[in-house]
Amino acid sequence: MRIRRRAAATALLSVAALAGAVALVSGLIQREAAPDEPGTAAPGPSPTPGASVAPTPEPSTSPPPGSGPGPAPTGGAVEPPPAPAASHWKPAVGLAWQWQLTQPVDQTINVPVYDIDGFDNSAAVVRSLHAKNRKVICYVEVGAAENFRPDYKQFPASVLGRENGWAGERWLDIRQTALIEPIVAKRFDMCRTKGFDAIEPDLMDNFANETGFPITAADQLRWNTRIAAMAHARGLAVGLKNDAEQVPQLVKSFDFAVVEECAEYSECAEYEPFVRAGKPVFHAEYALQPPQFCPEAKRLRFSSIRKNLRLDSRRTSC
Repeated sequence: MRIRRRAAATALLSVAALAGAVALVSGLIQREAAPDEPGTAAPGPSPTPGASVAPTPEPSTSPPPGSGPGPAPTGGAVEPPPAPAASHWKPAVGLAWQWQLTQPVDQTINVPVYDIDGFDNSAAVVRSLHAKNRKVICYVEVGAAENFRPDYKQFPASVLGRENGWAGERWLDIRQTALIEPIVAKRFDMCRTKGFDAIEPDLMDNFANETGFPITAADQLRWNTRIAAMAHARGLAVGLKNDAEQVPQLVKSFDFAVVEECAEYSECAEYEPFVRAGKPVFHAEYALQPPQFCPEAKRLRFSSIRKNLRLDSRRTSC
């Protein structure tokens, strides 16, 4: 249910990348012109263009969003998840699906996959869908904190960023994994306890949005990869939510993709690696009508539907 199309953010990323590329070329020319000093180690790999490198500041208990670089990634402070479970659900390409985040869930839709809210639905709902031979995906957010969720107060003020455009939600500083991973892990535990088969982790592209934190693409890759490992360690399948730019690096870690509006924004081809790997792409459009996106979706072998932004029970399939 998240639309992240920020033209300004994209423009800023492009400018930063160009500036980084110029600096990289300049550095290479200087190194080529000057001989190495005896006993000097060879230069290491250059930083990613557009990414700033700064010393880690002293941590603050509650830094204001957007006040500058925050703490360095702290993933090493968290115990690694246990080894992946022996097996988890591996959905096939082309499975039909239903996506409903309102309640009560309409269980009469005759499709093999349901994607529903993990907090708002009980284990009894999951059992009922299983009795109808449905696989059930657990929707939870991993990139923002929602003030209407029971665990909201567990998020320290230092990890809460700007509002993200949805009522009651603020972006998370995904670099501070030591602080946010235990909370997200409990959400995944909830999904497992209720009997869900998989997780849809929403908001996996913080780096491409104005969060209030200097989150880089590398930060996002680390966090998204961690999300996949956490789900698999609990015997749950997991989907990559949007994040088209990082599909090549992440397709191996995820079991499916959940994609919004890729036809409207001409991005659907970015998700083809999932289908080539035998993994489904669960795709939804909001504004376009089925004749505008279904022919291409069928060619790509996507599992495509039209939904409204409320994500209630109404759907039109291709």
